Amino acid sequence: MSIHLLEVSAPGLAYIVLGGFVVAFSMISLLVKEKLYMNEVVLGTAVGIIMGPHCANIFDPRSWGSISNRVTLEVTRVVLATGLFAIGVELPRSYMWKHARGLLVMVVPTMAFGWVVVAGVLYALFPKLTYIPCLAIAACLTPTDPIISAAIVGGRFAVKHVPKNLRQILAAESAANDGLAYPFLSISLYLVTEASRGKAIELWFIVGWLYQVVMGTVLGALMGIGFCYVMKFTHRKGFIDRESYVAQYLALAIFTIGVASTLGSDDLLAAFAAGSAISWDGHFNIQIENEVFSSVIDLVLNCACFVYIGAWMPFTAFNSPELGIVPWRLVVVFLAILALRRIPSLLVLYKWVPEITSWKEALFSGHFGPMGVGAIFVSSLALTRLPTPQNPPADDAELLAATLQTIVAFVVLCSIFIHGLSIPFFSFGRKVHSRTVSLSQTWTTRNADGPEWLLWTRRIPGPGGASTPRGGISLPQSQIDPNDLENGLGTSTLVHEGKNESEIEGATAHGEIEEETKSEHEGEMSGHGKDTDAPVVSEDIAEACPHEPLGEASMELEEPKEMGHRRLSDDGPMTPNPVTSIRRILGETLGGGTARDDGGTQPGTRPGTPQIPETPPTEALSAPSGSTRMVRFPSSQ
Repeated sequence: MSIHLLEVSAPGLAYIVLGGFVVAFSMISLLVKEKLYMNEVVLGTAVGIIMGPHCANIFDPRSWGSISNRVTLEVTRVVLATGLFAIGVELPRSYMWKHARGLLVMVVPTMAFGWVVVAGVLYALFPKLTYIPCLAIAACLTPTDPIISAAIVGGRFAVKHVPKNLRQILAAESAANDGLAYPFLSISLYLVTEASRGKAIELWFIVGWLYQVVMGTVLGALMGIGFCYVMKFTHRKGFIDRESYVAQYLALAIFTIGVASTLGSDDLLAAFAAGSAISWDGHFNIQIENEVFSSVIDLVLNCACFVYIGAWMPFTAFNSPELGIVPWRLVVVFLAILALRRIPSLLVLYKWVPEITSWKEALFSGHFGPMGVGAIFVSSLALTRLPTPQNPPADDAELLAATLQTIVAFVVLCSIFIHGLSIPFFSFGRKVHSRTVSLSQTWTTRNADGPEWLLWTRRIPGPGGASTPRGGISLPQSQIDPNDLENGLGTSTLVHEGKNESEIEGATAHGEIEEETKSEHEGEMSGHGKDTDAPVVSEDIAEACPHEPLGEASMELEEPKEMGHRRLSDDGPMTPNPVTSIRRILGETLGGGTARDDGGTQPGTRPGTPQIPETPPTEALSAPSGSTRMVRFPSSQ
């Protein structure tokens, strides 16, 4: 008797692949999300492709035969319903009512515009398809995927750089337009399958709008309100514990889509409406506050779903010339959808959306309209209402059934990687730009002739428009008198941008700092004027000194050879720290001693002599433009 211990089966391999990815991703999730700004969407899809029939051939959902499409439909239904329910719960109290105007403008006109435009692009690129089947394919690509959107706008980078109101409106819009894809799909299918257009429009209005959309929304809202009151009652009576409250997060979502789908209504809109209604007064949110159960469920479901999608991708069907499908047409379709589906309409309509305040935010909102789980769900739902295609297809309905999922799958695949990697590429570009600027500043510092703190001062334009050497903060050209330029004013004297001519002349009556020349040793700052040795000191430094008679002191800026400083990356000579020089000079002038770095004085310092605190030169002498004016101390001579 032979013993067979190994039992290799499709379900067992599926469990290994799905569970193994969740385990592996969880081990490095913090690194991937916080450092690389990636999420489970992109990685899960990549793992599914690798494990799928076109690489490792370990996991192949399409090999399950006739139930493959049904399994895909139910997997995407559960993932979408839990995601939509979670979005409805996590939105602020009464959010849908307070932001109804912005949502209506973003959802209805944008979806209608994208539906018509995408259908036109498909009709132009696929000559075998008529315009009505193209409308059915475009209806699958119209909704924004809430799972990918939540992973993108809820990440660390988006939380840091995207305004909160914009993140919330994008989440609400992606949840609402997933359910609203039903009317766009139903009118297209009715026009394809029904012989009479009048009958098709009648069915679309009664079934597509009233029964599916309106009834689904009302049903979900009533269920959410009812569950809210029941849970508050049981909570007051002490019948429910905290763990059971959190369990309702998943149970209510599944229960809602079960009831709605059984009735034939819009289960996605019902799930979103139930989540919004159950948290309308904030009681449910308070009970599940600080709980991570919902995040755990989302992570597991998203990982499993996108691994499944990666393995489900029909790569061989992307090149089907007999159906008019070739790779270059698919690429052109995706690029056209990326540019025309949402961006033009939002750039036109954003002024009527209070949550979007600029065209840049409108462009961001238009770009981040990914297509993913929702598109696959709608396309799988459409296949259940279309006939099985023959080879070759006999009519438009069979041709639509043969081409629908191939086109949708390619667009979804490209959208997952383009939208999922947008944030990492954008973050990488910002880092490269900041490093380039930093290297440029370091190179300028190392090749400068003067002190490093003067790199950040503006130059005064000399005669003929030429900039003067380093040493002064410039005035606007309109405030510079030509006579002052002839007398040498402004070549290296720090002045306030709002001074009038009399103040400038009064300031220069005591002397001015001569231009730094290369004949002096490099890094030294000259403080000798024409008529006096009075130095020029920033008022910020003067105000930092806690003593009164500072204005009567006579000082001379000299370079203390032993107190020079050097950049770690500088190979040139040491440059003086001007604040350290002033501290030393004050000690010598007022007290006969020198100021120490630790705040005391060297021997010979007069008791009570104030000390200037150590201040980085960029803070003391590099004040913002328009706010720096100089204080001159009259010479004691």
